[in-house]
Amino acid sequence: MKKYTIQNNPFIVPTTDGKIIKEHFGKATDGDSKISIAHMKAPAGWSEPFQTPEFDEYTFIINGKKQFIIEDEIVILEAGQSIKIEKNTRVQYSNPFTVVCEYIAICMPAFSIDLVNREE
Repeated sequence: MKKYTIQNNPFIVPTTDGKIIKEHFGKATDGDSKISIAHMKAPAGWSEPFQTPEFDEYTFIINGKKQFIIEDEIVILEAGQSIKIEKNTRVQYSNPFTVVCEYIAICMPAFSIDLVNREE
């Protein structure tokens, strides 16, 4: 039995906001609820509602910039920077800039729409 898994066919999460989400490991891809790893591309002008996730989320920026509103603080990350946002923290993710933001997101436990607690 192999002690590794190569992911050549990530799950492409359906979206309606132009964001590309390719989950390489996680609940949708391999059923693992402990961790999810996704490759994301957020288009210029993209944003999503505030949320208070029940998971820690790590983000590593590959290209472009991404804005985070964490509680009441605005944080902007650029390529090569990373951040950990602890679970049960109110946050909003956006790309108010003029270029696509490409990044890796890691959630522990795995991302689940049931755990994200998005505001309407």
